Amino acid sequence: MNIEIALLLGQDGLTNGAIYALLSVALVLVFAVTRVIYIPQGEFVAFGALTLASFQVGKTPGTLWLLIGAGVVVALVDLSSALRSGQRRHIPRIVGWNLAYPAVVAGVIHLFTPAELPLLAQIVLSLALVVPLGPMTYRLAYQPLAEASVLVLLIVSVAVHLALVGLGLLFFGAEGSRTPAFSEGSLSVGSLTVSGQTLWVLGASLTLIVVLALFFERTIYGKALRATAMNRTGARLMGISTVMAGKLSFLLASLIGALSGILIAPITTIYYDTGFLIGLKGFVGAIVGALSSYPLAAAGALLVGLLEAFSSFWASAFKEVIVFTLIIPVLVWLSLTTRHVEEEE
Repeated sequence: MNIEIALLLGQDGLTNGAIYALLSVALVLVFAVTRVIYIPQGEFVAFGALTLASFQVGKTPGTLWLLIGAGVVVALVDLSSALRSGQRRHIPRIVGWNLAYPAVVAGVIHLFTPAELPLLAQIVLSLALVVPLGPMTYRLAYQPLAEASVLVLLIVSVAVHLALVGLGLLFFGAEGSRTPAFSEGSLSVGSLTVSGQTLWVLGASLTLIVVLALFFERTIYGKALRATAMNRTGARLMGISTVMAGKLSFLLASLIGALSGILIAPITTIYYDTGFLIGLKGFVGAIVGALSSYPLAAAGALLVGLLEAFSSFWASAFKEVIVFTLIIPVLVWLSLTTRHVEEEE
């Protein structure tokens, strides 16, 4: 290996690591607020990329029908609950978010031709389809079991993951898709040439992490999420809705997942099940952060990206094994350094 190859591998590692860092932060957020190990996070990566690819080839993405169907089911559940509890004032909001919003998005898609729209409009439309599926998933699968054990919530996550993978195969087929790059330009740094799409990935990832940090520090909703993550019972006693916190955390996670898929779609072929492996590598980074520290999770994800890149050069057949083996020493260290509940008692 010479310096040029090392620089190329480092570039690939940082690019992949930036995406893994976003997913790691999302996984830590969801777990801290809801105690859910969010395995379906990767499916939103695939849905975001494949929805954009469908628009660009002139097809109506299956995520539109998923949004409409999920909205109808959530509306029926929430309307039934509102009528039983006598909270009729919530009915307009329930109808607006779950029935009117999908109808408006469907109308926009059918009135305009998404393939002829600018790239930015296609991206916004893709996010408008995929992101609301996050809180809808929380409402249907996790909210009824909010007080269940972590193990039960993990089993539910596995079931939701399998359901979304099957729907992805139904909606998009087994063929992979790749979208055009956001920019055809490149930047030369010495002997290293950095593609424009790589700069987009790194810039967008860094920007989103900074925005999330400001959101948690400066906004009332961000502080509510932090309070819920620290103490659910205390947050509830102070008037913070844990249901709202759960839906908001899933909304942010689905936004991060869908945007990550859109960012990497020009540099890798995305299949209906590609997101699962990408999400697992983000999960490795989250484990490095003990599912509690955002900076450590992001740093661990960058380490995963670099380890994957250099492993692909030295032992490409075992690169996945090497990456996932990283979990073992981390778990051993956490087991030796973390005080267990039994010890405290």
